Amino acid sequence: MNTAHKVWKLGADIDTDQLAPGAYMKLGIEGIAPHCLEGVRPEFAAQVQPGDVIAAGPNFGIGSSREQAVGALVKLGVKAVIAPSFSGLYFRNAFNLGLLLLTCAEAEQLQEGEQVALDLQHLPDIRVLRANGSRLPCEPIPGFLLDMVEAGGLLNQLRQRLQTPA
Repeated sequence: MNTAHKVWKLGADIDTDQLAPGAYMKLGIEGIAPHCLEGVRPEFAAQVQPGDVIAAGPNFGIGSSREQAVGALVKLGVKAVIAPSFSGLYFRNAFNLGLLLLTCAEAEQLQEGEQVALDLQHLPDIRVLRANGSRLPCEPIPGFLLDMVEAGGLLNQLRQRLQTPA
């Protein structure tokens, strides 16, 4: 199996206020990240490790358009969020900030603490590889969005382009 990522399991309808609680918005991302998901998983921000992934139910990222809801996960080192559906605004903010979102109808099959690998080598077919050998198919992601994630977000991608002679 490729690089393994620990799964953090969440339910449906995780909204932006759970990801970036409004009470901490004035603190900036450094102050928001330690409170990420504290209402549903109080241990998450302190225990999540760089490279871990979130498996969630439908409607991940609903609510306001605050990009800090993505920024907190990026700051904590989350590699990807795997869910059956995402808020449209959250989806765009995620790629703009370099967070990989995988739309996977079977995401809720993933279990807490499970180790998975992300197969991005057979594009446009993207799959989540489970330790038991099963594969969960995900919706294709356009190459330009994957390039954005690889660059660490849109601003980093633009900085790299501006530094590279044409």
